[in-house]
Amino acid sequence: MNVKTLCLGYLSTKDATGYEIKKDFEDGLFSHFIEASFGSIYPALNQLAADGHVTVREEEQSGKPDKKVYSITSAGHAALAKWLAVVPARDKYKSEFLFQLADLNADLSTLVTAEAQMSENPGCCFVMGYGKAVLTAGVTYLEHKLQELRPRAKAAAE
Repeated sequence: MNVKTLCLGYLSTKDATGYEIKKDFEDGLFSHFIEASFGSIYPALNQLAADGHVTVREEEQSGKPDKKVYSITSAGHAALAKWLAVVPARDKYKSEFLFQLADLNADLSTLVTAEAQMSENPGCCFVMGYGKAVLTAGVTYLEHKLQELRPRAKAAAE
């Protein structure tokens, strides 16, 4: 999925700055799915604004430069629906998770907690459910393989 689609999807839930979008992709609920840098988010937001898919308003901040807050337009909602209808390419994982069983379990726990808090938003429920399914499958597989490998490792050590 490209960064423009990600930004529109995010903005379909609430108005946000590029920084807020980046933080949620980096540390928030979406960190398990995609990696997006400021170097890709801001050009995507600028292109979306040029295409009429988002609007931008500046808000004053005390002692800081004004911040740009982005909002999705009706054209943006239509574009998002069109882009989401396209079958995505195969997933690319951003980490080598085979060595991170403990991290997967922690991430799964976080998603289960977050899912309960997002039960009102169908889009969030979909993303949370998908994330939970992927993490559960990964944990189950790795735990099963770990049980298979333990006897082999023990035999090799003897």
